[in-house]
Amino acid sequence: MDSTGIKIEGEGEWNARKQGGPKQRVRRKIHIGIDEETLDVRAVEITGSNTGEAPMLLHRLNQIPRDQEIGSVTADGAYNTRRCHNAIHCPAVHVYMHERG
Repeated sequence: MDSTGIKIEGEGEWNARKQGGPKQRVRRKIHIGIDEETLDVRAVEITGSNTGEAPMLLHRLNQIPRDQEIGSVTADGAYNTRRCHNAIHCPAVHVYMHERG
């Protein structure tokens, strides 16, 4: 599980660059979950740039059908919260969280 920011450039920003006017930048975040063996995208959510990673974990986990097993969850330190651990709490699931920092 992870997310990355993207910048969206619309007609207004293109015109501003061409004609020297003020720029309005629009940023979004793509929150994504992949199967680490097949590299298939299993879950995706697009939000505004002010949405954190941890609150989106449960939304992505809910996109995976309940009859499909989740063997492990690997994520960076942004997900190392009590809420995230509670969302993936299951004895059969291995959790790998990288340290914050």
